[in-house]
Amino acid sequence: MASKAAATESTTKLQVPVAVIVAAWLVPGGGHLLQRRWGRGILLLATIGFLFVMGVALGGRFFHFNPSSIVETLGSLGNFCSGLLYFGARFAGYDPAPAAAPAADYGTKFLLVAGLLNVLCILDAYDIAVGNKP
Repeated sequence: MASKAAATESTTKLQVPVAVIVAAWLVPGGGHLLQRRWGRGILLLATIGFLFVMGVALGGRFFHFNPSSIVETLGSLGNFCSGLLYFGARFAGYDPAPAAAPAADYGTKFLLVAGLLNVLCILDAYDIAVGNKP
């Protein structure tokens, strides 16, 4: 009887909250907002949005997927993780040429950090959704 209860518990824990993961990826903090974690969701949206906007304002560049260059490939995945911020900027035509200016280099770092920080937010929203974190 105890093993049946443990098996039921493990199968319910394995269910993946797809809506939370997709919302968290598309809108930074969206997974938290979907779970009614208003303060955390708004804070994450403001922080990651600020980093992304600063990256664009400083003229940071987006990396392009290039399987022959691991740096370009990983950079493009980092940019892609920003979700709708990335797609909105690309749709608006933002794609500056690589510049030697220090400000543009900082902008590129801001864009990458925004995407990678959003990955951590996705993982946090997932942990909350499956009950691993209160």
